[in-house]
Amino acid sequence: MLTHLDIPIEYLKGVGTKRAEILKKELNLFTFYDLLQYYPYKYVDKSKFYRIAEIKNYPNTYIQIKGYIKDMNIIGQHKGKRLVAHFQDETGSIQLVWFNNIKYIQDSLRRNTLYIVFGKPVLFNNSLNITHPEIRTESEENIQVTIPFQPFYNTSEKMKKNGLDSKGISRLSYQLLSEIKGKIPENLPPYILEKLNLINRQTAFINIHFPQTQQLLKQATDRLKFEEMFFLQLSLLQSHIGNIKNNKGYLMPRVGKLFHEFYSHYLPFPLTNAQKRVIKEIRSDFISGYQMNRLLQGDVGSGKTITAVLLMLIAIDNGFQCCLMAPTEILASQHYSGISKLLEKMDIQVELLTGSTKASKRKILLPDIENGNVKIIIGTHALAEDTVLFQKLGFVVIDEQHRFGVEQRAKLWKKSLSPPHVLVMTATPIPRTLAMTVYGDLDISIIDQLPVGRKPIITSHFYQKDSGKIIHFLKEEIKKGRQVYVVFPLIQESETMDFRNLMEGYEAFKMDFPEPYYKISCVHGKLNAEEKDNEMQKFINKETQIMLATTVIEVGIDVPNASVMVIENAERFGLSQLHQLRGRVGRGADQSYCILLSDVKLSADSRKRIEAMVETNNGFEIADYDLKLRGPGDITGTRQSGMLDFKLINIIHDEKIITTCRNIANSILSEDPELKNPKNTLLRDYLFYMKKKQTNYYQIG
Repeated sequence: MLTHLDIPIEYLKGVGTKRAEILKKELNLFTFYDLLQYYPYKYVDKSKFYRIAEIKNYPNTYIQIKGYIKDMNIIGQHKGKRLVAHFQDETGSIQLVWFNNIKYIQDSLRRNTLYIVFGKPVLFNNSLNITHPEIRTESEENIQVTIPFQPFYNTSEKMKKNGLDSKGISRLSYQLLSEIKGKIPENLPPYILEKLNLINRQTAFINIHFPQTQQLLKQATDRLKFEEMFFLQLSLLQSHIGNIKNNKGYLMPRVGKLFHEFYSHYLPFPLTNAQKRVIKEIRSDFISGYQMNRLLQGDVGSGKTITAVLLMLIAIDNGFQCCLMAPTEILASQHYSGISKLLEKMDIQVELLTGSTKASKRKILLPDIENGNVKIIIGTHALAEDTVLFQKLGFVVIDEQHRFGVEQRAKLWKKSLSPPHVLVMTATPIPRTLAMTVYGDLDISIIDQLPVGRKPIITSHFYQKDSGKIIHFLKEEIKKGRQVYVVFPLIQESETMDFRNLMEGYEAFKMDFPEPYYKISCVHGKLNAEEKDNEMQKFINKETQIMLATTVIEVGIDVPNASVMVIENAERFGLSQLHQLRGRVGRGADQSYCILLSDVKLSADSRKRIEAMVETNNGFEIADYDLKLRGPGDITGTRQSGMLDFKLINIIHDEKIITTCRNIANSILSEDPELKNPKNTLLRDYLFYMKKKQTNYYQIG
């Protein structure tokens, strides 16, 4: 299918070997199909002509004028040398200026010939001029004559030097569409086109590059946006159905002794209704006979980890081993510390395996995992190493899964005779459209309640000049027996940034909070694991009242007695990071506070982030706002993987299209999961083509 579109780009007339290499390197355009899907980023209406007298009303806007060259001269020397032509119509005159190819342009232009000029007028030395305009005679035949809307394509400096500026790409796109006219096959069946009133594929591609009208441009964009998202949703949902049908999962019907013992005697606080609901949803997966692939969303402090521990106990009661994989050693160590403490009075062996685990420890640990003595193993990607073998791995918990590659996860799955049940946890709530797109092949569970007795954190914004008030407030909280976090964006002073750094802050805090009345811990990424652990342990054990830190305490550490989070230079942190840091407090019954300290001068984005933090504690509202502010790839960490490399779809603004695509894909697959019905042949063939052409980033394993 589409073999003519898979022709290498060098075989397109006007490209050749040299330009092909540039297109491959600069834009990842390898085939005719790649160029066809390289869409313009804007269009300029060339159906309208302006009079020169009107131009002053349209500064810095592309316009088109008709007129004559009155005279032209080469002026200046060396780098300042330029060709200046005085161009006029019946209403006035304007200067046209060229700095390159001056002799050639001068020889090709004629006085008293009617020209059409297209370009962007700018004001220079109090007069309007157009630099390097597009100029042609009215009788000249080229693609711009017949194209009312000129497309503009993103290019690089290297491309421009090789004739591949926006106009050059436009010529290639026109040549391509001429060569493949009538050869662009449809991939949507008539019943979908009719139901949604979509134009055919060939018309869409022609009008996305060279629209004849604004209406056709919109129709082309709508059609190609639908196609882009629909086939993703079809792939995700078909993958999900295939996983359920083909991947038989371990049966875990028993809720046994270990679960009941922990629930009755060691559960640190009553479960919320949301936690109970999630456990029921996952229990139904455990007894379904199919492998579970489920995403667990929950706000900071909502109790995802304790929920995962209870589910691990169900797995162990049924004779299985469990593992929890975290993206960093710090987070893995914190999970190990927290889970070990929860289960310390029970007969369950919990172990930690990371890249830093010593060889002597591994010699004992690896056989213990293989013979089944270790029931819960917590670690980093080290768990996926070939030397790590399990006796019966039945349940895997992935924390912040977007930071693991597909291959790393797949290696972990292969350590079990059947694929284990998989629970993916994310600490940042994900907006609905993003969840449908990034995690569309997973079932989703949400913990949308905080544990009983938790009070909403009061968040306030202060400027650095208010530090005296803040110090007084911190002393009052410490006097009540509370503890305080203070987070800094930097460890040491930077020549390019004057933000208050951790070392400077440490010295200042020692003066404001002198010994022996106050004790201070200091934690940052340059400490080794043992030093970090010692400092954190002092704070956890209430030996210190203040913890100064960088963002290493963003996730994981749980100190219910800590009631204040001070974030220095809050303008330097992302919204999601600010929310994660705020989640380190508010874990006990006492009223907690988050204080955002910033410079008086703030950018518009920084001010919006801080205002959002002050206005709401709701992680889902924060996530929605963060999506609009930063974009989907930055939130999920998938920018570099290409997972969200959409050409037309906008995750933020196209929720209606995304929902429509998912609903239609769901409806089709519920009737015809393998797309064997003749009316779905086009869908099956194109899906097969796309899966063959691309790496599938969307599967969990």
